[in-house]
Amino acid sequence: MTMPNTIYPRPPRKRPTFAHWLAPFLVGWTCALACSIGLAQKAMAPVEVRNPWPPEIVMGSDGHAHLAYELHVSNFYGDTGVLRLRQLTVFADDSTTPLATFDGAALGDMVSPHLAEGAKAGDNLAIKAGARAIVFVWLTLSDRRSPARLLRHRLEFENAQGGTELVDGARVAVDATPAVVIGPPLRGLWLATEGPGNSNSHHWGSLVAVNGQLTIPQRYALDLIGVDVRGHALHAGVADYRQSQLTDWIGFGTDVLAVADGIVLGARDGEADHKPLAPQPEPSSLTANGLYGNYVVLQIAPNRFVHYAHLQRGSVTVKPGDKVHRGDVLGHVGQSGMSGGPHLHFQVSNAPTFEGSEGVPFVFDTFSSPGAWSVSQAIDPDAKLPPTDAASDRRRQAMPLDNDLVGFPAATPSTPKS
Repeated sequence: MTMPNTIYPRPPRKRPTFAHWLAPFLVGWTCALACSIGLAQKAMAPVEVRNPWPPEIVMGSDGHAHLAYELHVSNFYGDTGVLRLRQLTVFADDSTTPLATFDGAALGDMVSPHLAEGAKAGDNLAIKAGARAIVFVWLTLSDRRSPARLLRHRLEFENAQGGTELVDGARVAVDATPAVVIGPPLRGLWLATEGPGNSNSHHWGSLVAVNGQLTIPQRYALDLIGVDVRGHALHAGVADYRQSQLTDWIGFGTDVLAVADGIVLGARDGEADHKPLAPQPEPSSLTANGLYGNYVVLQIAPNRFVHYAHLQRGSVTVKPGDKVHRGDVLGHVGQSGMSGGPHLHFQVSNAPTFEGSEGVPFVFDTFSSPGAWSVSQAIDPDAKLPPTDAASDRRRQAMPLDNDLVGFPAATPSTPKS
């Protein structure tokens, strides 16, 4: 996202007055001297760093607590020249011991715009004058408790002359709101793809600019693909997944369930299911109607809305205003809307609309997590899922992460419906 350089002229320098010189001594000459020495050692970068949505702590299926958030880093002035981000360090409150340090290829993988095909590693760390980069931060913590009320960030840049400039501060508040606890949206075994922790996914990595707002509705979204006990997404005997039909997919037509008691705020049916893996057109709008196909939006708590998308045509059982209970069938897994294959798109946000909403974390009260898998393995008829111990795989009040296998109660996927 590039911003015109002419919008940000560097302000003219003003001649210091006697009051400017006197003010530091009013807060103690020792502090003023120490601060001036520190500033002389490293130049402060002419950069704005802000966080539009505070992170909330959430337990992942890996047994660790996590924070997911974004830093919007703007090289503010039009005449600064290119600033190359070299390192990001995160501290808890005023601690001098870092929670995490990111640099090199790991840092480059966190920054959007992402590298274009064929680009040299690290090219996206160079922020042009008047431009903005987005840094997606995923922190893994030692326990369930938040390490801080505020996260402090130190960003180190290399300027056009090869010198070093710093941002030291950029404080981000940690939201203490606990993640909402919900029940299963499905039965059986599912592959969670494009999931939490993956900033390169089309979920967390997609910023939506609509009507003056820039939000990330899908920050913690999951695409859930039905698989059998072998980890395969297609029924045995399907020779070529590229020529498959909807009924060849394990998950197609299975029941989609209410994860909690709630009220239906949005529902749609009648949109056709597409052929699996067929090319998709551009969405008509960045809204539920433009993206979801057939869907249900359920309010389960104040400012907590569950979005179910890509449901099978003719399967939606509810309408706006209906009250539902946990476990009620809302519809069936399909492939309507902007969907490349049969799956359930699932997310929790702070608003009933897609546009203008922020994705918020959630935890399932119980599920099994028999290991990591991938879409390429799920569609490979020769891939073999290693044997697992269901008892040791059990997770409680946790959120599935990217490429997790997720088993919900009633471990055998239901029979697909026509």
